[in-house]
Amino acid sequence: MTVPAVIMLLVTGQRLSELVVDRRNRAALLAQGAREHGRGHYPWMVLLHAAWLAGLWAAALRSPAPGVEPAWLALLLAMQAVRLWVQATLGRRWTTRILVLGGVPPVRSGPYRFTDHPNYLAVAVEIAALPLAFGMAGYALVFSLLNAAMLAVRIRAEDRALGRR
Repeated sequence: MTVPAVIMLLVTGQRLSELVVDRRNRAALLAQGAREHGRGHYPWMVLLHAAWLAGLWAAALRSPAPGVEPAWLALLLAMQAVRLWVQATLGRRWTTRILVLGGVPPVRSGPYRFTDHPNYLAVAVEIAALPLAFGMAGYALVFSLLNAAMLAVRIRAEDRALGRR
């Protein structure tokens, strides 16, 4: 198994495990009366991330022994740490959807002390860094642009839901 394939296994496993956590947390939040916002764009976001992963899998499996750029891989790992920090900070409030519990203020601790959207920042960097680690600059650019368009919609929806705008 090539190094890119191992990396893809780890990234895919991490993303799938997040869906398990999301499902558990989402059910608990909805049972507490949380309301979901931004439902309309969510399937498009899932499609974007699935297409990104599928294309990277195809590239990782296509070449028998492609190199991996260590600087981009290090950046990817740093973003994994940011994502874990976000998830630890939000705890049971972390989901892949926009769920808001009425009367509960937004989290302002952890990475949220520095930015309103640390997870989106980490994901945006990951979407570029992983293909760049595989030497796929064009792929990184295309998916970064698509992700930026998605985040423009997503952040606007989240900010409205949280009363920021």
